[in-house]
Parts: sequence; structure tokens; C-alpha cells
Amino acid sequence: MDSQITRAFSPEEFRKNGHQLIDMLADHLSKNQSDDAMATLSWESPADQLRFWQDDFNSTRLDTPDELFKNVLSRSINLYSRNYAGHQVPPPAPAAVLGSLLSSFLNNGVAVYEMGMTGNALEKVVTEHLAHKFGYDDQASGFVTSGGTLGNLTALLTARAAVTDVWDHGYDQNNLAIMVSEESHYSVDRAGRIMGLGTEGIIKVPVNEKFQLRTDLLDEYLQKARSSGKTVFCIVGCACSTSTGAYDDLAAIGAFAAKNNIWFHVDGAHGAAAIYSPRHQYLLNGIERADSVIVDFHKMMMTPSLSTAVIYRQAKDSYKTFAQKAQYLWADQKKEEWHNSGKRTFECTKSMTILSVYTLMRMYGDELFKQNIEVLYSLATEFAALIRSKNNFELAYEPQSNIVCFRYSGGNAADDINKRILANLVTEGKYYIVNTILNDQFYLRTAIMNPLIRISDLAGLLERIEQTPL
Repeated sequence: MDSQITRAFSPEEFRKNGHQLIDMLADHLSKNQSDDAMATLSWESPADQLRFWQDDFNSTRLDTPDELFKNVLSRSINLYSRNYAGHQVPPPAPAAVLGSLLSSFLNNGVAVYEMGMTGNALEKVVTEHLAHKFGYDDQASGFVTSGGTLGNLTALLTARAAVTDVWDHGYDQNNLAIMVSEESHYSVDRAGRIMGLGTEGIIKVPVNEKFQLRTDLLDEYLQKARSSGKTVFCIVGCACSTSTGAYDDLAAIGAFAAKNNIWFHVDGAHGAAAIYSPRHQYLLNGIERADSVIVDFHKMMMTPSLSTAVIYRQAKDSYKTFAQKAQYLWADQKKEEWHNSGKRTFECTKSMTILSVYTLMRMYGDELFKQNIEVLYSLATEFAALIRSKNNFELAYEPQSNIVCFRYSGGNAADDINKRILANLVTEGKYYIVNTILNDQFYLRTAIMNPLIRISDLAGLLERIEQTPL
């Protein structure tokens, strides 16, 4: 009997199967760039999808993974489609996918230097490159973690560690609080709850008509918090918000934070990459005053999920977050060592996801990210103008980024009409967009993530909506 272990590690099988997969993906990429558009979503009910994979799991063992990979590809949402404008997930640049493949093959964890020699060095190089673009000096640095949610939690824990000893001694009384926009990503609220702040410890400041945090209310909300016995230790600025793509006034927030000695964190998961564009970097004015910033490489920097930079204006602050003993990992528990990133991150086993973005940087330089931002943000501006030109559509606001919210006009029945429109689009599968709630009203929401989309593709989306039976 042939050894399955020998077969599983066969170089020749790997070579053959790998070539087949790359050919399959290259064909997929080519078809999506042709005018003969592929489906964006082949929608099935959860029950039908589960039934298919249960049957597949119980079927005859495969000789090659080719059939399996084809099924996964055809039954998954197609991010490379020019009709995909749904969630804030990009079609990864192919070179970044190859970097991810190599990272998976090596399987080098990054928490400990010996396991992640290359990964730790790459994280330092890339985060410090970004830090300098944000206007930080040589005291700044960072690391990479698994996603914006964990990135925000890590930064908020650092902010708490800067003013309390909760990490070592626990809560004496829960009087801590953070301030954040009502339009902030749910991960900030979730991080606050994980930290034990509770509902009253997450102070949500109203937004203006552009869905930006109202900085004119900051002093008032801070005084209310202090009067109720709360100690505000952090304020979070959105760059940009998830629902609308609005950028908060970071300069005003930074000035407020400095005046009141409060940690200033910027959730730049989606929009901080605008720093690469001379045309749009004004949106980030004031980010140089932030104590910490997160940036998702897997959003506007075209890498596979999940890979998020957490950058500190003072790198030394990052070592306070998870200060504890782990004798089997590090000989010197208290020493600040950038090359042992496990001292600063929540994860112990952490993949070398930095390789994907580093690959793009080495091949295409900053120009790739500049072009991506400028193409996508310009498409959003054109799309908004197209929506405004039609009498039967309502534009929610003038977009600042690549996120556009709109809806079909329908008076008092508009919410129900747009829900039916969205359901029809999803089941048809040619176009994929999502929704959000703005001012208690249901809006269609597009995040234009594919730089190969054309304005004619977005015009086709509006035409299809107009054809929807209402």
C-alpha cells in the first residue's frame, strides 16, 4: 500500500497540482477582465450550499484537488468581477497572492525571532515606512496583526496601559471610558466591551450631515463624562468610517486629545492608505498627532486577508500592552525587542502575512497604492455624479472615499422598495452590493474595490435597478 504521507509530500504532485491551480486562477482573472462578464455571485440558500458540501465530503476520494478547487471557485463570490461593489474586500493583486502562497508554504510564525526572522524584519521595515509617510519621526514603529478588529483592540489596550495598571492589578472600579463617533466601526465598540468598559464606557459622539464626528461637541461630552465619574483615556478618529467612507477631522481631534492629555487613536483600517495619494492625503491632516494608527493591507492595499499594521508614534508604548512572562519563549521578559513580536501582539502563532504587501512594494513601489486610491476614489466621485443626474435616485452624501450610499426614490415606501431591489440583485447574481442604515433609513451601499471597474459597469448597475419589478 502506498504511503499517504509520501504522496502528500510528493514534489511532483505538488508541482502538477500547483500548475493546474495557477492556470485555473489565471483563466479566471482573464475572463473577468473581458467584456463577457462572469457571474459575480451564484446565490444558493444556506441549506443548499451545505447539502452540496456534505455530499462532496462523503463522495469518492479525489486523485487531484482540481475538481475541488473548481467547485470552490465557482461556488464563491467573485471579487474580480467588475460588477462586485459590495463589502470592503478587494480582489487581491496576483503577486500578493503568490506572496501569501509562499508564506503558507513556509508556515513560519512571527511571534519568536527564530521562527520569524524574515517576517519580523519585514514588519519593521514596512510599518516604519508607513510611519514616515504619516509624518512620524524615527521613534515610531509597529507590527502586523490579524485584522482591523484585533488591531483596534490592541491599540486601545495600549492606550489603557499608558494610564492605568489594570493589566497587572485588574479593575478597582470600572470608571474608564473612550470617545468615538457614532459612525465608528463596530470593532471599536466591541473592543471597549471586551475591555470591560460597558455601554457607559463607550461615549458615542454624534456626527454632522457629512457623517463626520462633530468636533464642536467634544468638550461638552468630555465634561459630561467627567461629571459622571468617568476617566476618558482614549479618543478614536475614523479614517474613514465603514458605513459612509467619511473622514473625521483628525486635526481637530488631535488638538482636543493633546489639550486634555488623552490618547489619540486613528482607525485607518480602510482609508489611511490615502496617504499614498498627493490628491487625497489632505483627508488625513492631523494623523501625525495620533498616538496609534491601524491600516488594513487587505483593503486598499490589495492583499489577501487578514493583515493589519498597528503603528505607534512612540514605539516604546507598544511594549506595555501585553507585558507578562513567557519563559519558554524569551530569555529576557522585560527587554524591548522588535524582533520578538509576540511581546507586543495578542497572537502567539501569527502568519507572515506581511510578505504579501512587501511583495507588492518591491515589485511596484508606492505608485501602485497611489494609483489604486486615485482610481477608486475618482470612480466613486463619477458614480455619485451619475446618481445625482437621475431623478429616480437619491444620493446620501458627497463621497470622500470609494464608498457611495444611495437609494431608489420611493417616498414613504423607499425602505421596502430598496430592500426588494437588493434582494433581487443578490439572487440574480450579476451585481453584488450591500446596504446600510443612515438616519434610520435603508440605503444601498457600494464599496468600489476593483480598480478595473469602469464607470459603464456602475451605470449598468443603476440601469438594472431601474428595471427591477417594484
